[in-house]
Amino acid sequence: MAFELGSVLTNLEILRSSDHATVVSVTLFVTLLCACIVIGHLLEENRWMNESITAIAIGLCTGVVILLTTGGKSSHILVFSEDLFFIYLLPPIIFNAGFQVKKKQFFRNFMTIMLFGAIGTLISFAIISLGATQIFQKLGIGPLELGDYLAIGTIFSATDSVCTLQVLNQDETPLLYSLVFGEGVVNDATSVVLFNAIQDFDLTHINSKIALQFFGNFSYLFIISTLLGVFAGLLSAYIIKKLYFGRHSTDREVALMILMAYLSYMLAELFHLSAILTVFFCGIVMSHYTWHNVTESSRVTTKHTFATLSFMAEIFIFLYVGMDALDIEKWRFVRSSPGKSVGVSSILLGLVLVGRAAFVFPLSFLSNLTKKTPSEKITFNQQITIWWAGLMRGAVSVALAYNQFTRAGHTQLRGNAIMITSTITVVLFSTVVFGLMTKPLVRFLLPSPKPFSSMLSSEPSSPKSFIVPLLENGQDSEVDFGARNILRPSSIRMLLATPTHTVHRYWRKFDDAFMRPVFGGRGFVPFVPGSPIEQSVHQKEEEIQT
Repeated sequence: MAFELGSVLTNLEILRSSDHATVVSVTLFVTLLCACIVIGHLLEENRWMNESITAIAIGLCTGVVILLTTGGKSSHILVFSEDLFFIYLLPPIIFNAGFQVKKKQFFRNFMTIMLFGAIGTLISFAIISLGATQIFQKLGIGPLELGDYLAIGTIFSATDSVCTLQVLNQDETPLLYSLVFGEGVVNDATSVVLFNAIQDFDLTHINSKIALQFFGNFSYLFIISTLLGVFAGLLSAYIIKKLYFGRHSTDREVALMILMAYLSYMLAELFHLSAILTVFFCGIVMSHYTWHNVTESSRVTTKHTFATLSFMAEIFIFLYVGMDALDIEKWRFVRSSPGKSVGVSSILLGLVLVGRAAFVFPLSFLSNLTKKTPSEKITFNQQITIWWAGLMRGAVSVALAYNQFTRAGHTQLRGNAIMITSTITVVLFSTVVFGLMTKPLVRFLLPSPKPFSSMLSSEPSSPKSFIVPLLENGQDSEVDFGARNILRPSSIRMLLATPTHTVHRYWRKFDDAFMRPVFGGRGFVPFVPGSPIEQSVHQKEEEIQT
């Protein structure tokens, strides 16, 4: 009995010490997150820096301090977990991107985005996998199998849409932002779908039947994932419009929007779909319908809540990547041959450059063939910027590399350790070097647009443009807003130069006639007494009628 009591007390002591260590780790990490925000704010006007690079730099410095204090045993205070990344950190980033994106610009370039994001990723995947297979086998870095080489192709085909958000400005370069960011989201989804497909299929006997099944599975995941996101967004819009929680509590509206968005992501994970695509399109649909069905205070709250969660998740990811770059356990396996590790990293970086160039320029040429006016075509300078801005590799690449080459963040194989350290090296180099040079490159190749252009690119119906008074006129559309701000002769010239019978116009007619009456949206917001903005709109309508 005394022995059992002693063992219980010992276990309690172990639990207490582990809990204390967890509290210390979380406290230090939260402190570092605060430091990243403060330093990022101080460097806001610096054209060379962005918050991703700031977080990585702080992570590196913290890793050095931890290495010194632990006698070279560890460099980070938290152990990397793929579940932490894919289940908790990635959803708010991708959802907020869909929620804030300028829908008109995104869908106007939808075919080009899908061309880059899906077909381009497959081209890049093929080139990187083939190059890695041919070169790494000659280097003899370790016993890598065919599945490992294909996984390398998916790992380094995944661009970093998080960095893209910070180096490109949605208002200054709307076309580029729409193309590069939209491609980045579709690219991440494609890479994850490819990665999962590679792990599910038997690659020892590849034939035409297996290749056809692979393509069919890929297409199925893409389509079903998108439809699930659209369904979740429409369901949230319908529920909030019919029940209108704002009559009693705006907290319920906000909570329901957040939970429905997260539910769409988890359902996609549950059914082994592409959760990235699901939550992205859920964000787009919610911003188009659900966001307009809630009260004014809920709109302000949801906009800033989603943006804040996304911002903190981005900083968390890059801070950890900076610390993990100095993980002594992984570098211990490659210290006997540092030249080989540097060579592998250089080869992978070269394959990334070639793989991206192999699809950006040819697919841009094909896309330009379908454009009728010169203003819609992607110029050579824009193609260079698209190529360069998509070279950054980030947290998705790191998460996939850990998933393929480690178990719970640890590895005991030399070849796997080389691949992990090379992945981290490529991520650090591409984020810091390419990220630092992207803003100056954009300013050099693409001078700031004229005020007229920036005025045309504004889209007041998006949650991003919250500075525009909400519901100034319940029936206003993007065209009406432009007509109030653009000089009449310019508007006439624009109408003559741009065809009116576009896909967007037909969608707007269908949306106004069938979708918005059912699911709500701009112009279909119910009036609730006591809500200041709805009250002012109601008063204006009464004045017009009298």
